[in-house]
Amino acid sequence: MPGNHGRIDLEALNPPQRQAVTFGSGPLVVFAGAGSGKTRVITYRVAFLAQEMLEASRGILAVTFTNKAAREMRERLLHLLPDSHRVVVGTFHSVSARLLRAFAPQLGMPRDFVIYDDADQRSMLQRVVRELGLDERRFEIRSLAASINRAKQEALLPDEVEVGDFYSEIVQKVYRSYQSHLQRAGAMDFGDLIFRLVHLLEGDEVLRQELSHRFQFLLVDEFQDTNRVQYRLLRDLCSSHRNLCVVGDDDQSIYRWRGADRENILQFRREFPDAAVIKLEQNYRSTQRILRGAHAVIEHNRSREPKRLWTENEEGDPLVVLPCRDERDEARLIVSSIREMSAGGHALSDVAILYRVHAQSRVLEEALRAQNLPYRIVGGTRFYDRSEIKDLLAYLRLVHNSEDDVALLRIINVPTRGIGKTTLEKIMRSAAERGGGVWQGLVGLQEYEPSLRKAAREKVEHFVELIASLRKAYSAGLGLGELGQRILDATSYVESLRREDSAEADARIQNLQEFIASLHDFEREHPEEGLGNFLEWVSLESDARAVETQDSLTLMTVHAAKGLEFPVVIVAGMEESLFPYFTSEGIIDEEELEEERRLAYVAFTRARERLMLTYAETRRLFGFMKVSTPSRFLRDLPEGDTYWVSWQRNPSPSSRPQVLGRQPSGFDGRTRCSEDETQGSYIDWSEGQEEGVFRLGARVRHPRFGEGKIQAIDPGTPPRVTVSFPQWGTKQIVASYLQPA
Repeated sequence: MPGNHGRIDLEALNPPQRQAVTFGSGPLVVFAGAGSGKTRVITYRVAFLAQEMLEASRGILAVTFTNKAAREMRERLLHLLPDSHRVVVGTFHSVSARLLRAFAPQLGMPRDFVIYDDADQRSMLQRVVRELGLDERRFEIRSLAASINRAKQEALLPDEVEVGDFYSEIVQKVYRSYQSHLQRAGAMDFGDLIFRLVHLLEGDEVLRQELSHRFQFLLVDEFQDTNRVQYRLLRDLCSSHRNLCVVGDDDQSIYRWRGADRENILQFRREFPDAAVIKLEQNYRSTQRILRGAHAVIEHNRSREPKRLWTENEEGDPLVVLPCRDERDEARLIVSSIREMSAGGHALSDVAILYRVHAQSRVLEEALRAQNLPYRIVGGTRFYDRSEIKDLLAYLRLVHNSEDDVALLRIINVPTRGIGKTTLEKIMRSAAERGGGVWQGLVGLQEYEPSLRKAAREKVEHFVELIASLRKAYSAGLGLGELGQRILDATSYVESLRREDSAEADARIQNLQEFIASLHDFEREHPEEGLGNFLEWVSLESDARAVETQDSLTLMTVHAAKGLEFPVVIVAGMEESLFPYFTSEGIIDEEELEEERRLAYVAFTRARERLMLTYAETRRLFGFMKVSTPSRFLRDLPEGDTYWVSWQRNPSPSSRPQVLGRQPSGFDGRTRCSEDETQGSYIDWSEGQEEGVFRLGARVRHPRFGEGKIQAIDPGTPPRVTVSFPQWGTKQIVASYLQPA
C-alpha cells in the first residue's frame, strides 16, 4: 500500500521482487515461478515507473492475456496509484482494437469497424465456401477457420501462406476471399486485431515510432504464452526505447497447441542480449513438500531456465499417491477422500479435482452426483451438456422417437450434409399446414413439396434413409454401444472433427468416444433396459445437477487450472499414456514430453496444503479398456515426501488402506469401497493355478514391469500380491496378471 506521500511500500517486497520493481530503463526478463507474487511485482513496477520515471505526456502499457487478469491488475493499481490515467492495462486483443480504431482509415476501414466472433467468422467462411463452389463436406468450415487463424498467429498474409498440396491451395484461396469480404463488411475477426496492427506498424515507420514514443514502458504478463504475432507487436511498440519488461515462467508454458511459442523467450534474449534477468524463486503458496515434488518432475526438462522454487512455509503433509482398481474405483475413492477431508474441517470449495482430458469428468461427475456433492466445472461444460454429446443424444432420441422435432432440427444438418435453412423452412411450413410433425414432412417430401430442387430432395431423402436404417438395426437387436458407434460411422461425425485439426476437435472426439463407453456401461449394468431407459437416465442425470453453491467442489482440466490455486488438489489419472498424454501415434518427440512435464508442474503447484495423485490399474477411457502403468511423473517424486497407499483386506465388508510412510494429517484412509461395489473389476485368480506358485520370495513376471520378487500375499478376492520390481519399485498386483518367472 502507498505511504503518506503516495510512495509504494518497497519493504513489502523480498529482494528479487524489489529488484524487478525498481529496475530502470532497458529490456528486462523476470522469470516468475508459481506462487512467487508475480502480479504484485507487475503492479508495483507499473506504480514505481509512473511515480519515479515516467516522462510528461508519455504512458505505460501493461498487457496480459485475460480480461480477468487485466481487471485484477487495474484494481490493484487503483490502491497503489490513484492517478493512473497514463497507464493502459488490457489484453492483447483489447489494446490492439483500441489502437486500430485510431488508425483504421489507414487500413481502409471505418473507425467503428465490427469485430466478428467465432460464430460470425464461421458464417462468413460458409458464405465464401459457397461462392467458390466448394464442397462443404470436404472443406469443413471449422477446419478452414483453424487454418486461417494459424496463419494470422504467424502474421502471414494470404499470399504468404505456404502452398504444398491441393488443400493448402484451397485454404489460401478461401483466406484471400475471406479477407476481401471482411474488408467490404468493415469488419475484423479476433486474429485480425493483432495481425493487421502488426502489418500496419511494420509498413509505416513514422507510425511505429509515434506509437513507440507514446508508451515509454511496456510490460507483458505470461510472456511464455505469447505467439509469434504477439511478440512482433511488443517488439514494434518498444522499437524506439527498448523499455520492454517480459514476465513469465518457461516452466508453465503449456499452450503450444493453441499457438504459444516458447521460442519467443530465446528470441527475446537474442534480440536484447543486454537484457537484465531476475528470477523470482520464493514461493508464497505451497508447502515445502509440494514444491519438492513439483521440482522433481520439472528438473528433467532440458530446455528450461535453471531455477528452483523454495518457501518459508511449513514442511506440510506428504504427497499422497492413491492406486485404484479402475476409473470407477478411482472416482469412489476420490469422493470418499473428499468426505473425510470435509469431516476434518475442509470446505468443499477448498478442493479441486484436476484431470488431463475432458472425457475423464464423466465418471467423476456420476460419482459426485451419486453422493449429492455439489460441484462446478471451470473452463468447460458438464459432460452431458457438451455440444457433441447433445448431438449424439439427439440422434439417439430420433431413433427412439421420430416425432421428436427438437432432436431432429438439431442434427438434420450435423455434420453438414447440405440441407439449408430454406429447405427446412419449406418442409416445416408444409408439415404445419397438414398438422403433422417435421419428420412426416420429410417422409412425405415428394408429395408435399414437389417444387423442391432435386439436389435438396436427395439430401433430405438420404437423411431419412439414415434414420430409418438406424431404427431398423436397433429393432433387430443392435446394442446401445454398437448403435452409438454406428451413428458416428454413418454420419462421419468423427471424421468431420478430425479435419478441423485442432486440440478442441481432439477433445470433442474423446468426449464422443467416452459417450460410447457410457452406452456400453449402461448396457452392462442394466442388461434388461433399452434405449428409452438410457435416455431417461441421461435426462435425470442432467436435471439432477447439484446447485452450485459457494461451497462446491471444482472440476477442471489441468490447462484450465493455470493461474488458480486451492488448499487441496487431487490430480486424477496419473498413468502412462494419459498423463503424460500419448496420442494414438504416441508421443512424437522430446518437446511434447517436456510440455507434459510442464503441465504436471502446473498441476502440482496449484496446491497450497495437500496434493493427492491417483492412478488406475485398469481404465476404460474413450471406449477402450487397458491395463495401465503408473505415470513416470510418479516415479520422479521424492521418496521421503511421498506417501503411497497400499490396500490390505480385512474380514469386514470394507477394506482399509495400509499406508507406506508417514500418514498425512486428517487422512485416516477409510476410503475403500465395499466388496460388492468393486466385484468384477479384475480377473479372478485362475482356478487351476498350482499351489505354491505365488509364495513369499517366488520370482514372477508381469507383462509391463518385467521380473520381480513376491514380498507379500493377500488371499482376498481377487488375490493380490506385493512384488518388488528392480526398475519400478514395489507394486501390489492382482495375481492373475502374473506368471511364474
